[in-house]
Amino acid sequence: MKILVAPNSFKGSCSAINVTNAIEKGILNVLPYVSIEKIPLSDGGDGFLQTSKFANRQIKIYRARVTGPLGKEVNAHYGILGDTAIIEMAQASGLHLIAPEKRNPFFTTTYGTGQLIKLALNRGARKIIIGVGGSATVDGGAGCLQALGVKFIKKNGKEIGFGGRELSKISRIDPAGIEPRVKDTEFIIACDVQNPLTGSRGAAYIYGPQKGANPGMVKILDEGLHNYARVIKKDIGMDVESIKGGGAAGGIGAGLVAIAGAKLKKGIKVIADLTGLGERIKKADLVITGEGKIDNQTIYGKAPIGVAKIAKRYNIPVVAICGSTGEGYEAVYKHGIDVVASIMDSPMEISRAMKEADFLIEKATERFFRRMKQ
Repeated sequence: MKILVAPNSFKGSCSAINVTNAIEKGILNVLPYVSIEKIPLSDGGDGFLQTSKFANRQIKIYRARVTGPLGKEVNAHYGILGDTAIIEMAQASGLHLIAPEKRNPFFTTTYGTGQLIKLALNRGARKIIIGVGGSATVDGGAGCLQALGVKFIKKNGKEIGFGGRELSKISRIDPAGIEPRVKDTEFIIACDVQNPLTGSRGAAYIYGPQKGANPGMVKILDEGLHNYARVIKKDIGMDVESIKGGGAAGGIGAGLVAIAGAKLKKGIKVIADLTGLGERIKKADLVITGEGKIDNQTIYGKAPIGVAKIAKRYNIPVVAICGSTGEGYEAVYKHGIDVVASIMDSPMEISRAMKEADFLIEKATERFFRRMKQ
């Protein structure tokens, strides 16, 4: 019997790699001689580079010093696979790089992400995949584009500074100085959100608070993003406010689509392409996937459903291990998942489940396989 283990992370408690290893332990507790292949997944957020490398050992990792979200230099990494670069936005512009009390999207920038893109171009990349989750920013990707040579001009003729507060000052965009290799490079943005750039479901209102914005700041940030969109439409000729997923990672999706010609793709599809996931699922007898919570939103492009859809092409059963189940979780049964197993098999505090996630994932997996063996 060959089992493929391909879960997403349990956000806030367990990385995708740790989830994968815990599931493997649970299986081996019951079936010590079974063949197991492990492919940890990512939706484009924290851990995107690490999980990509784990699943495809041919990816070479490089280290660099780049501008962090608050303007100070940080250590960051990016990957190269042939002429393809893998960039995790959170490496340079991530929320985890800032202490909670210092988080402020008025000032945070994506400039370092743009620097990583330039470094990748210098290494011959002609296709750049950017995982955009976990960012500290709401700057519409302006900082990233500034690093690539785009100028955002104020009414007084000077360039804007860093941060989301600067977006309302943009009067004109001058892309003439953009890094020339950008036009010959394919950009893929890996994300799992459909939020637009602006409005009540946009980058500022939905994601601003978790990045340090209070209600008053959220309103100002959204107004800035509206202005950003207006100037892009005027000078670039694209309506970015209508782009599904344009609000990803503080709006970097919209900025890179408009000026770098980027395409937005589900993170699971990007990982599937990078790792040959389809062919590897095809060779399995059973697939184990999962993520922190499975509910009625899981069916909208989340990693477990992406895995399940591939498995169902080959009539391979799928088990999903999760931290908890939410309202309407049964909907996943119509989308390729056959069994949902929660790690919380008895009443317990969520805080405890998160703290002991590795152990609980192992035991939930073990319980499933012991029942299956009976």
